[in-house]
Amino acid sequence: MAHEVYKLNDLPEVDLAFKLLYITHSEYDKGWHSTSHTHHFTELFYIVKGKGAFVLPTHEVPVKENDLVIINPNVEHTEKSNPKDSLEYIALGIEGISFSLPRNDSQIGLFTYQGDRDDILFYLNKIIYEIQHQRMDYELICQNIIEILIVKLRRAKNIKVQNNNAQQMRQAVAFAKHYINQNFREDITLDALAKACNINKYYLAHIFKEEIGISPIGYLNHVRIKETQILLETTDHTIAEIASFIGFSSQSFFSQAFKRETDQTPSGYRKNARNQSALKQKKSTQNKRTQKKL
Repeated sequence: MAHEVYKLNDLPEVDLAFKLLYITHSEYDKGWHSTSHTHHFTELFYIVKGKGAFVLPTHEVPVKENDLVIINPNVEHTEKSNPKDSLEYIALGIEGISFSLPRNDSQIGLFTYQGDRDDILFYLNKIIYEIQHQRMDYELICQNIIEILIVKLRRAKNIKVQNNNAQQMRQAVAFAKHYINQNFREDITLDALAKACNINKYYLAHIFKEEIGISPIGYLNHVRIKETQILLETTDHTIAEIASFIGFSSQSFFSQAFKRETDQTPSGYRKNARNQSALKQKKSTQNKRTQKKL
Protein backbone atom coordinates (compact mmCIF):
# COMPACT_ATOMS: atom_id res chain seq x y z
CA MET A 1 0.00 0.00 0.00
CA ALA A 2 1.35 3.41 -0.97
CA HIS A 3 1.28 5.94 1.82
CA GLU A 4 2.63 9.45 1.43
CA VAL A 5 2.46 12.28 3.95
CA TYR A 6 2.95 15.88 2.92
CA LYS A 7 3.86 18.22 5.75
CA LEU A 8 2.94 21.89 5.65
CA ASN A 9 5.34 24.59 6.70
CA ASP A 10 4.21 27.11 9.29
CA LEU A 11 1.49 29.29 7.86
CA PRO A 12 2.64 32.84 7.00
CA GLU A 13 1.26 35.63 9.12
CA VAL A 14 -1.14 37.79 7.15
CA ASP A 15 -1.86 41.24 8.53
CA LEU A 16 -4.69 42.18 6.17
CA ALA A 17 -8.16 43.27 7.18
CA PHE A 18 -10.64 43.34 4.33
CA LYS A 19 -14.30 42.67 3.77
CA LEU A 20 -16.48 41.61 0.83
CA LEU A 21 -19.11 44.32 0.31
CA TYR A 22 -21.06 42.92 -2.64
CA ILE A 23 -20.97 40.74 -5.73
CA THR A 24 -23.04 41.34 -8.87
CA HIS A 25 -23.50 39.47 -12.15
CA SER A 26 -24.32 41.92 -14.94
CA GLU A 27 -25.02 41.71 -18.67
CA TYR A 28 -25.81 44.77 -20.74
CA ASP A 29 -27.21 45.51 -24.16
CA LYS A 30 -25.09 46.85 -26.99
CA GLY A 31 -25.80 50.52 -26.33
CA TRP A 32 -25.20 50.45 -22.57
CA HIS A 33 -22.46 52.26 -20.69
CA SER A 34 -22.15 53.39 -17.09
CA THR A 35 -21.27 56.88 -15.90
CA SER A 36 -17.75 57.74 -14.73
CA HIS A 37 -17.32 57.31 -10.97
CA THR A 38 -14.93 56.52 -8.13
CA HIS A 39 -15.28 54.60 -4.85
CA HIS A 40 -13.34 54.14 -1.65
CA PHE A 41 -12.92 50.38 -2.03
CA THR A 42 -11.28 48.01 -4.48
CA GLU A 43 -13.39 46.53 -7.26
CA LEU A 44 -12.68 43.32 -9.17
CA PHE A 45 -14.32 42.61 -12.52
CA TYR A 46 -14.21 39.21 -14.18
CA ILE A 47 -15.26 39.31 -17.84
CA VAL A 48 -17.49 36.27 -18.42
CA LYS A 49 -17.97 36.95 -22.12
CA GLY A 50 -18.06 39.72 -24.68
CA LYS A 51 -15.76 42.65 -25.29
CA GLY A 52 -15.60 46.23 -24.07
CA ALA A 53 -13.35 48.72 -22.35
CA PHE A 54 -12.70 50.39 -19.03
CA VAL A 55 -12.48 54.15 -19.52
CA LEU A 56 -10.02 56.14 -17.39
CA PRO A 57 -9.64 59.93 -17.45
CA THR A 58 -6.66 59.71 -19.84
CA HIS A 59 -7.12 56.48 -21.79
CA GLU A 60 -9.15 53.31 -22.34
CA VAL A 61 -8.21 49.73 -21.42
CA PRO A 62 -9.78 47.13 -23.75
CA VAL A 63 -11.09 43.96 -22.09
CA LYS A 64 -12.29 40.61 -23.36
CA GLU A 65 -13.54 37.25 -22.15
CA ASN A 66 -11.59 35.79 -19.20
CA ASP A 67 -9.94 39.08 -18.20
CA LEU A 68 -9.85 39.83 -14.49
CA VAL A 69 -9.73 43.61 -13.99
CA ILE A 70 -8.71 45.14 -10.66
CA ILE A 71 -9.55 48.76 -9.91
CA ASN A 72 -8.00 50.35 -6.84
CA PRO A 73 -9.81 52.81 -4.56
CA ASN A 74 -10.29 56.40 -5.77
CA VAL A 75 -9.56 55.60 -9.42
CA GLU A 76 -12.06 57.34 -11.71
CA HIS A 77 -13.41 54.91 -14.28
CA THR A 78 -16.40 53.66 -16.19
CA GLU A 79 -17.18 50.58 -18.26
CA LYS A 80 -18.53 50.38 -21.79
CA SER A 81 -19.64 47.45 -23.91
CA ASN A 82 -18.51 46.66 -27.44
CA PRO A 83 -21.29 47.63 -29.90
CA LYS A 84 -21.12 44.21 -31.58
CA ASP A 85 -20.35 42.00 -28.60
CA SER A 86 -22.28 42.72 -25.39
CA LEU A 87 -20.23 42.70 -22.20
CA GLU A 88 -21.07 40.32 -19.36
CA TYR A 89 -19.13 40.39 -16.10
CA ILE A 90 -19.10 39.52 -12.41
CA ALA A 91 -18.05 42.38 -10.11
CA LEU A 92 -16.95 42.30 -6.46
CA GLY A 93 -16.48 45.21 -4.06
CA ILE A 94 -13.77 44.59 -1.43
CA GLU A 95 -13.20 47.06 1.39
CA GLY A 96 -9.90 47.54 3.18
CA ILE A 97 -7.18 46.60 0.64
CA SER A 98 -5.54 47.82 -2.55
CA PHE A 99 -3.09 46.26 -5.03
CA SER A 100 0.26 47.24 -6.52
CA LEU A 101 3.23 45.67 -8.27
CA PRO A 102 6.55 45.13 -6.44
CA ARG A 103 8.45 47.35 -8.87
CA ASN A 104 6.11 50.26 -8.19
CA ASP A 105 4.79 50.99 -4.71
CA SER A 106 2.20 53.46 -5.99
CA GLN A 107 -1.29 52.23 -6.77
CA ILE A 108 -1.54 50.75 -10.25
CA GLY A 109 -5.08 51.98 -10.74
CA LEU A 110 -6.20 49.35 -13.23
CA PHE A 111 -4.68 46.26 -14.85
CA THR A 112 -5.89 43.01 -16.37
CA TYR A 113 -5.09 39.43 -15.44
CA GLN A 114 -5.61 36.34 -17.59
CA GLY A 115 -6.04 33.26 -15.41
CA ASP A 116 -7.69 29.87 -15.53
CA ARG A 117 -11.33 30.39 -16.50
CA ASP A 118 -12.84 27.32 -14.83
CA ASP A 119 -10.95 27.95 -11.62
CA ILE A 120 -12.00 31.60 -11.30
CA LEU A 121 -15.61 30.98 -12.33
CA PHE A 122 -15.93 28.17 -9.79
CA TYR A 123 -15.04 30.49 -6.90
CA LEU A 124 -17.11 33.43 -8.14
CA ASN A 125 -20.19 31.30 -8.76
CA LYS A 126 -19.75 29.72 -5.32
CA ILE A 127 -19.86 33.18 -3.73
CA ILE A 128 -23.02 34.06 -5.68
CA TYR A 129 -24.62 30.76 -4.63
CA GLU A 130 -23.80 31.29 -0.95
CA ILE A 131 -25.16 34.85 -0.92
CA GLN A 132 -28.33 33.84 -2.77
CA HIS A 133 -29.12 30.98 -0.35
CA GLN A 134 -27.69 32.54 2.84
CA ARG A 135 -27.28 29.31 4.76
CA MET A 136 -25.51 29.16 8.11
CA ASP A 137 -22.11 30.92 8.13
CA TYR A 138 -22.38 31.85 4.44
CA GLU A 139 -20.53 35.13 5.18
CA LEU A 140 -17.54 33.16 6.46
CA ILE A 141 -17.47 30.98 3.35
CA CYS A 142 -17.59 34.06 1.08
CA GLN A 143 -14.79 35.71 3.03
CA ASN A 144 -12.61 32.60 2.80
CA ILE A 145 -13.18 32.33 -0.95
CA ILE A 146 -12.09 35.94 -1.41
CA GLU A 147 -8.93 35.17 0.54
CA ILE A 148 -8.23 32.24 -1.83
CA LEU A 149 -8.69 34.46 -4.89
CA ILE A 150 -6.33 37.09 -3.47
CA VAL A 151 -3.66 34.45 -2.77
CA LYS A 152 -4.01 33.22 -6.36
CA LEU A 153 -3.53 36.77 -7.64
CA ARG A 154 -0.39 37.19 -5.55
CA ARG A 155 0.93 33.86 -6.81
CA ALA A 156 0.20 34.42 -10.52
CA LYS A 157 1.22 38.05 -10.89
CA ASN A 158 3.44 38.63 -7.85
CA ILE A 159 0.96 41.32 -6.88
CA LYS A 160 1.49 43.18 -3.64
CA VAL A 161 -1.58 43.53 -1.42
CA GLN A 162 -1.74 46.16 1.29
CA ASN A 163 -4.26 47.61 3.69
CA ASN A 164 -6.08 50.62 2.36
CA ASN A 165 -6.12 53.42 4.91
CA ALA A 166 -8.53 55.58 2.94
CA GLN A 167 -11.94 56.38 4.38
CA GLN A 168 -13.84 53.12 4.84
CA MET A 169 -17.37 53.11 3.54
CA ARG A 170 -20.06 51.24 5.38
CA GLN A 171 -21.35 48.23 3.52
CA ALA A 172 -24.87 49.58 2.97
CA VAL A 173 -23.53 52.87 1.60
CA ALA A 174 -21.11 51.08 -0.73
CA PHE A 175 -23.90 48.90 -2.08
CA ALA A 176 -26.31 51.85 -2.44
CA LYS A 177 -23.72 53.88 -4.34
CA HIS A 178 -22.93 50.94 -6.62
CA TYR A 179 -26.64 50.24 -7.15
CA ILE A 180 -27.25 53.87 -8.19
CA ASN A 181 -24.27 53.90 -10.56
CA GLN A 182 -25.57 50.79 -12.32
CA ASN A 183 -29.31 51.58 -12.33
CA PHE A 184 -29.58 55.38 -12.47
CA ARG A 185 -31.84 55.23 -15.55
CA GLU A 186 -34.48 53.33 -13.57
CA ASP A 187 -37.17 54.80 -11.30
CA ILE A 188 -35.16 54.80 -8.06
CA THR A 189 -36.84 56.09 -4.91
CA LEU A 190 -35.43 56.09 -1.38
CA ASP A 191 -37.87 53.28 -0.53
CA ALA A 192 -36.71 51.18 -3.50
CA LEU A 193 -33.05 51.84 -2.69
CA ALA A 194 -33.53 50.91 0.98
CA LYS A 195 -35.29 47.70 -0.06
CA ALA A 196 -32.42 46.78 -2.40
CA CYS A 197 -29.96 47.42 0.46
CA ASN A 198 -32.17 45.59 2.98
CA ILE A 199 -31.97 48.52 5.42
CA ASN A 200 -34.27 51.11 6.99
CA LYS A 201 -34.62 54.06 4.61
CA TYR A 202 -34.11 56.71 7.30
CA TYR A 203 -30.93 55.05 8.53
CA LEU A 204 -29.70 54.67 4.93
CA ALA A 205 -30.31 58.37 4.26
CA HIS A 206 -28.42 59.29 7.44
CA ILE A 207 -25.31 57.15 6.92
CA PHE A 208 -25.20 57.89 3.16
CA LYS A 209 -25.06 61.64 3.76
CA GLU A 210 -22.54 61.11 6.55
CA GLU A 211 -20.23 59.14 4.24
CA ILE A 212 -20.81 60.82 0.84
CA GLY A 213 -21.85 64.33 1.85
CA ILE A 214 -25.19 64.37 0.03
CA SER A 215 -28.44 62.42 0.23
CA PRO A 216 -28.96 59.22 -1.81
CA ILE A 217 -31.41 61.01 -4.13
CA GLY A 218 -29.02 63.96 -4.41
CA TYR A 219 -26.29 61.54 -5.47
CA LEU A 220 -28.70 59.90 -7.94
CA ASN A 221 -29.42 63.28 -9.55
CA HIS A 222 -25.69 64.06 -9.64
CA VAL A 223 -24.98 60.82 -11.52
CA ARG A 224 -27.85 61.47 -13.92
CA ILE A 225 -26.71 65.02 -14.65
CA LYS A 226 -23.17 63.85 -15.43
CA GLU A 227 -24.62 61.38 -17.91
CA THR A 228 -26.89 63.99 -19.53
CA GLN A 229 -23.88 66.27 -20.04
CA ILE A 230 -22.29 63.53 -22.15
CA LEU A 231 -25.48 63.07 -24.17
CA LEU A 232 -25.91 66.83 -24.67
CA GLU A 233 -22.35 67.09 -25.94
CA THR A 234 -22.29 64.01 -28.19
CA THR A 235 -25.84 63.40 -29.49
CA ASP A 236 -28.67 65.24 -31.25
CA HIS A 237 -31.40 63.85 -28.99
CA THR A 238 -33.94 66.42 -27.83
CA ILE A 239 -33.95 67.65 -24.24
CA ALA A 240 -37.19 65.71 -23.62
CA GLU A 241 -35.71 62.50 -25.06
CA ILE A 242 -32.59 62.80 -22.91
CA ALA A 243 -34.65 63.50 -19.77
CA SER A 244 -36.77 60.40 -20.38
CA PHE A 245 -33.80 58.20 -21.28
CA ILE A 246 -31.83 59.14 -18.15
CA GLY A 247 -34.75 58.52 -15.79
CA PHE A 248 -36.22 61.95 -14.97
CA SER A 249 -39.99 61.97 -14.56
CA SER A 250 -40.48 65.16 -16.62
CA GLN A 251 -38.52 67.59 -18.77
CA SER A 252 -39.26 70.48 -16.41
CA PHE A 253 -37.92 68.57 -13.38
CA PHE A 254 -34.86 67.60 -15.39
CA SER A 255 -34.22 71.22 -16.39
CA GLN A 256 -34.53 72.38 -12.78
CA ALA A 257 -32.18 69.67 -11.51
CA PHE A 258 -29.69 70.38 -14.31
CA LYS A 259 -29.58 74.10 -13.55
CA ARG A 260 -29.12 73.46 -9.82
CA GLU A 261 -26.16 71.22 -10.59
CA THR A 262 -24.45 73.25 -13.37
CA ASP A 263 -25.88 76.81 -13.16
CA GLN A 264 -26.92 76.40 -16.80
CA THR A 265 -30.01 75.24 -18.65
CA PRO A 266 -29.63 72.03 -20.69
CA SER A 267 -30.01 73.95 -23.97
CA GLY A 268 -27.50 76.58 -22.80
CA TYR A 269 -25.02 73.87 -21.80
CA ARG A 270 -25.36 72.16 -25.20
CA LYS A 271 -24.84 75.44 -27.05
CA ASN A 272 -21.73 76.34 -25.03
CA ALA A 273 -20.30 72.81 -25.40
CA ARG A 274 -20.75 72.88 -29.18
CA ASN A 275 -19.28 76.37 -29.47
CA GLN A 276 -16.22 75.22 -27.52
CA SER A 277 -15.95 72.11 -29.69
CA ALA A 278 -16.16 74.19 -32.88
CA LEU A 279 -13.51 76.58 -31.53
CA LYS A 280 -11.15 73.70 -30.72
CA GLN A 281 -11.70 72.26 -34.18
CA LYS A 282 -10.96 75.64 -35.76
CA LYS A 283 -7.75 76.03 -33.76
CA SER A 284 -6.70 72.49 -34.67
CA THR A 285 -7.24 73.21 -38.38
CA GLN A 286 -5.28 76.47 -38.15
CA ASN A 287 -2.40 74.70 -36.39
CA LYS A 288 -2.26 72.03 -39.11
CA ARG A 289 -2.15 74.71 -41.83
CA THR A 290 0.64 76.54 -39.98
CA GLN A 291 2.65 73.33 -39.67
CA LYS A 292 2.27 72.64 -43.42
CA LYS A 293 3.58 76.12 -44.27
CA LEU A 294 6.61 75.56 -42.04
